Amino acid sequence: MSTDINNITKYFPDLTPTQIEQFEKLGPFYKEKNQLVNVISRKDIDALYVHHVLHSLSIFKFMPFTPGTFVLDVGTGGGFPGIPLAIMCPDVNFLLVDGKNKKISVVNEAIEHLGLDNVKAMHKRAEELKYHFDFVLARAVTRLEKLLPYCLHLVSDQHSNILPNGIIGLKGGDLTEEIAEVSQWHEVETVPVNNFFEEDYFKEKYVFYIQA
Repeated sequence: MSTDINNITKYFPDLTPTQIEQFEKLGPFYKEKNQLVNVISRKDIDALYVHHVLHSLSIFKFMPFTPGTFVLDVGTGGGFPGIPLAIMCPDVNFLLVDGKNKKISVVNEAIEHLGLDNVKAMHKRAEELKYHFDFVLARAVTRLEKLLPYCLHLVSDQHSNILPNGIIGLKGGDLTEEIAEVSQWHEVETVPVNNFFEEDYFKEKYVFYIQA
């Protein structure tokens, strides 16, 4: 497991002892739970720290959140990107939601296991929520034209970060067509994840940002 955590510490050398301990606990926890509930692709579980944890943290590289920020992670699945970001940003408030109760049960177990007090998880869909957030996160949830109607109304108009509030997400492949579908109404900024991390896995993977 020390090799796995090195995938994180080489890019984030200033982690606190608590954060290192929490990241170290992630691997064994998800490997155990994934045998019971398939929250992560079985072929990916051995590459958890690169394919899921480090990938999630590319959002932090794109924009570190100001303490006190409220962040929603829609379609969180097994807790990505929300759980790794909550470890990285202990002064930021996260709500993780997913429409599959089995996955949210695992997320709640992860929150308790890691001792995270800045995260809550709920069995809900984005369109059911009535709260407002500074940012909505989405990791490979759905096409942009479907995602935006679900999420934009949840974004607060009170800004406190270096970027205006909006949607930040992770997607892979050629996004040209998806961006064209929404470009009449929204400007989509994309940044290659390889700008932050050198692993080959991140080729053709992007952080995207849409101002609300």
